[in-house]
Amino acid sequence: MILRDIAHLRTGDKGDISQIAIFVHAAEDYELLVRCVTAERIVAHFADLPIRAIRRYELPGIGALNFVLEGALRGGVTRSLALDAHGKTLGAQLLDLVIDPF
Repeated sequence: MILRDIAHLRTGDKGDISQIAIFVHAAEDYELLVRCVTAERIVAHFADLPIRAIRRYELPGIGALNFVLEGALRGGVTRSLALDAHGKTLGAQLLDLVIDPF
């Protein structure tokens, strides 16, 4: 199972910070999301990015997790030499994260 099977997301970027909010499609999948999508797993998934800090916010009322990734944009959107490795691209890559339902 991959993340896109149970969730969708919204992203944003400002300066050198990317924000990824993950929302479950069904409320019963929220605990699976909380258990399987940790800050450590996100850092490992984006191992090639110079993430300085990551914060995870749990939003059970709306069935979401919000991650704030500092340093993920290699100096900021307007300074980056990366070919569109910004919020939306990071979000699309994250939807391929393998999750274990057990």
